[in-house]
Amino acid sequence: MMTFTTERPALSTLASFAGVLLCVSFVSLGECQTTPSPPTPCSAFKNCDNCVPHAKCLWCFASNNCTDYPVTWLLPPASLCPLSQARWGVCWMNFEALIITLAVLGGTILLSITVCCCCCCCRSRSSRPDRDEERFARRREEIKQRAEERKVDKKARHDEIRRKYGLIGDSDHPYSKFENE
Repeated sequence: MMTFTTERPALSTLASFAGVLLCVSFVSLGECQTTPSPPTPCSAFKNCDNCVPHAKCLWCFASNNCTDYPVTWLLPPASLCPLSQARWGVCWMNFEALIITLAVLGGTILLSITVCCCCCCCRSRSSRPDRDEERFARRREEIKQRAEERKVDKKARHDEIRRKYGLIGDSDHPYSKFENE
């Protein structure tokens, strides 16, 4: 009984301490949250090096301005900026070269995946005939063995019939010595 009453205050103290800790963590969590500052508009950037690191911005060398990348189109329209003059991601590569590079890389990856799949399929197909050939070879061997057994049985029956009617020389037969002379 004594142990039960001494544990009860310890449990209630522990529960109250956990409750206070939980409240403090929620209050401190609420105080730490700050509202993010509004994003800088693309038009505020005045050179290519400051503009292109932002994924939402596009630099145009034809007009020397930074504009919002038109997310409704995959490629920016020519009215906004010609592809050879547009820069996105890096200043040293125009949008046209970037598209060609990405297309070549994508095509290379797709081609390599296709070649790998074809190689795997051909390898698995070439292993299957080996298994089939082994199975057919075993069946052929079994058929040969059965045919050989039938041939031996047939020869034994024919020899027995020949012996029965005296058509075969039998060394066990007592008159076989005289028949051949």
